[in-house]
Amino acid sequence: QVQLVESGGGLVQAGGSLRLSCAGSGIIFRIYDMAWYRQAPGKQRELVAVITTRGGTNYADSVKGRFSISRDNAKNTVALQMNNLKPEDTAVYFCNALGGSNWGRGTQVTVSS
Repeated sequence: QVQLVESGGGLVQAGGSLRLSCAGSGIIFRIYDMAWYRQAPGKQRELVAVITTRGGTNYADSVKGRFSISRDNAKNTVALQMNNLKPEDTAVYFCNALGGSNWGRGTQVTVSS
């Protein structure tokens, strides 16, 4: 059974930073492209960042230059470093294999202005 556990969220002022982490069980991260998604209140879940099995990265335009995704295959974890946070980054953040259907509870990120 796949379990994804996101952590590291919190309340931060605009301009601040947070580092999110995702740990998985029942899934071997190294064989998947991994991704971070977010869902703001009243909005659909959106793709934020992707890291391929080879370490290549892609980002949504809204976070490019501010967020950085990384992976540690030995620990079966994926991280998202978020800098220069903006109020519009407020959302619940989830990790998953790209295209995966098993979702964790996510971690809440709230950015105050």
